[in-house]
Amino acid sequence: MMLMKDSSQNSRAHQITLLAGLYAAQGLPFGFFSLALPVLLREAGWSLTEISLLQFLALPWAIKFLWAPVVDHHGSRRTWLLALQCAACGAALLLSQLGLQTGSVALFAAVFLFNLIAATQDIVTDGLAVRLLDARERGLANGIQVGAYRLGMILGGGLLLWVVARTNWQVMFLCMAALLAVSTLPVWTLREPPSAPVGAHKPRGRALSVAWLHRALKPGMLAFAGLIFCYRFGDQMVSSLLTPFLSDQGVGKETIALMKGAVGSGASVSGAMLGGWLTFRVGRRLAMLVSGLGQAACFCLYIAAALGMGDVSLLWAATVLEGVTGTMASVALFTLMMDAADPQHAGTDYTLLASVVVLVGGLAGLVGGVLGDALGYAPTFIIGTMLSAVGCVFLVWWLDRHPTHARVAQAWR
Repeated sequence: MMLMKDSSQNSRAHQITLLAGLYAAQGLPFGFFSLALPVLLREAGWSLTEISLLQFLALPWAIKFLWAPVVDHHGSRRTWLLALQCAACGAALLLSQLGLQTGSVALFAAVFLFNLIAATQDIVTDGLAVRLLDARERGLANGIQVGAYRLGMILGGGLLLWVVARTNWQVMFLCMAALLAVSTLPVWTLREPPSAPVGAHKPRGRALSVAWLHRALKPGMLAFAGLIFCYRFGDQMVSSLLTPFLSDQGVGKETIALMKGAVGSGASVSGAMLGGWLTFRVGRRLAMLVSGLGQAACFCLYIAAALGMGDVSLLWAATVLEGVTGTMASVALFTLMMDAADPQHAGTDYTLLASVVVLVGGLAGLVGGVLGDALGYAPTFIIGTMLSAVGCVFLVWWLDRHPTHARVAQAWR
């Protein structure tokens, strides 16, 4: 993930620990609310369309570009990170004292609050990453980044689902607070490299409120956003339905916790490392093609399961392969997004592109839920798989002919 150039400020081990912890902290609550909560709601009788509407509670991830320039250019990253991490711990402790129930308004407010905190923390962490990584480091670095985030998601969606199944909401949120507190420890010893001097590249005053729009209209940014849409829409349609699908297939909460937890965690981390190595060794183009088509191919196992083929062992195999190929595809895409970000506006540029990823995920999840209720799992999985494969091929075809940035063109092959 983040192998900093300024080794005099922090040791490499501390850098990796710090940034892995920060990305895992983002994934932890998000994993519970996006992976575990749909299972609980499905058991409570919610429809797929109703569950898909929870995507709107992830709104802070989609609109974080609005305040990204302020975060990017004001205050130290250490101060931002400590404040945000402590806020997340405090929120989890507060929620542990509330008598929450599945589907309660307080629980949905908690989803929104954690998304707001994590989305803002992500601006700080991503900006730090882009400024300190050169093009060659980004593949391996994003492998660690995506692996840590997915590990956080799996812990939140697997371990915490197991905890709430065995105990209650109070114990689960106390466990969440403890895990978030552990991830905060490396931040206390962070010593930041010197900030770049304020100059013509850094917006000031009221310009910060519209700096994101200026960056979005820079040549190549809108085209790159369109490519992200094509690449992610199909796989997000399928991915959004996987945990409700497992529940509807008769897989119990504890089994889903183990499937998405211990096994899914190992598969995701392995996929992140493999994706980082592949991007580092063969370059962006081949890594995007292999990982994107590989992910689409693994969705065929879910299609087979939805058509009544195989048994629970097929679902285990699909979970492992989707964990590996899904994180590989994310590593390749996020590396290319870092290539497209201007180091002078790192947090803002990368946040804009990351917001597109979230918007695509929300829209695809909603479409997937509606189609799942209307057509059933198998037809929806088939449509999503076809869109995923076509989107991957289109992105590679387009960048072969029309690189969106000089930085992307330099790194593409």
